[in-house]
Amino acid sequence: MSAITLEAVTKTYAGSEQRALQPTDITVADGEFAVLVGPSGCGKSTLLRIIAGLEEPDSGRVLIGDADVTDTAPRDRDVAMVFQNYALYPHMSVRQNMGYGLKVRGGAKDAVQARVETAARMLDLTGLLDRKPGQLSGGQRQRVAMGRAIVREPQAFLMDEPLSNLDAQLRLTMRAELAQLHADLATTTVYVTHDQVEAMTLGQRVIVLRDGVVQQQGAPSELYEKPANLFVAGFIGSPPMNLLALDRDGGVLRGPGVAIALTAAQVAAVGDREQVVAGIRPEHLRPVEGNAGGGAWLEATVAAVERLGAVDDLLLTSAVPRHREGDREGAPSVIARLPAPSPVAAGAAVRLAVDAPRLHLFDRASGDALA
Repeated sequence: MSAITLEAVTKTYAGSEQRALQPTDITVADGEFAVLVGPSGCGKSTLLRIIAGLEEPDSGRVLIGDADVTDTAPRDRDVAMVFQNYALYPHMSVRQNMGYGLKVRGGAKDAVQARVETAARMLDLTGLLDRKPGQLSGGQRQRVAMGRAIVREPQAFLMDEPLSNLDAQLRLTMRAELAQLHADLATTTVYVTHDQVEAMTLGQRVIVLRDGVVQQQGAPSELYEKPANLFVAGFIGSPPMNLLALDRDGGVLRGPGVAIALTAAQVAAVGDREQVVAGIRPEHLRPVEGNAGGGAWLEATVAAVERLGAVDDLLLTSAVPRHREGDREGAPSVIARLPAPSPVAAGAAVRLAVDAPRLHLFDRASGDALA
């Protein structure tokens, strides 16, 4: 078994008064692909380095399989790490780089070469085995780094933003290759990224962190469809969810240029609250003519239109108060995603129908989702 378990793990770096990790409990199942995601400084790389043994926790335990490895040296944990900067030896060939880790652990020469050639076939590196890293593209160097990890046949792979140095098209290709690689090997994998698109496309389970605290973990679809709080709602999704601060008027949420009639279940969830934050995914807004929109509509002005090929993103300015950290005054406050080509142009005043049953509701004080 190669499950990875963290029990009440904490970490504070020297010279800092704030914990990098609050008490954290995470279990990555045997063979699972788990993604740690969050903004810079949220603690995701710290968690990965604690699993690898490159950082010591202040308290708590780390288990790999049934073994407590909290005080075990990194080389004895039987995990393989893939770094953002590839960490290849420039004077060695691809073949030597891929086999080096196994060689220094005393692997027989023939066995090492057999594993290198098997991994090279998996990663389409067979014709590059005698080249040096300086003769390779960024994507090829990342494949070599992954090949070096595969050759080890470890209990787990730990990947620290391995695709961040690649261009957008190559990242797309490499994501597909990583997914196929995991399907082939079924090795327990913990993958760190700040890119929520990577998290959503690669992770069987996504773990969202903020300020050293796990905000939510679950399948990508669960985080998208049922965010636990305002942070997850605003972080997961591209474009992000629209978050609007609204007042309750009986069974209707109102704000400047907004009126959304709630369903009976939504009224029950809001309870006696007089103010809530309404979350609306960009794809759940659509322009309507005149005063159409039924009991759920929003009025706004089109600040810009981003034409992306299959879809158009309308960047809209609305009078309704926003509820998003980092918003600049006067910046577009609402995004609507429409099938292309949309007839709307910048400068137009529009009325948008809201798909009210798909509305997300949050407590304005705590930020927690309302069931």
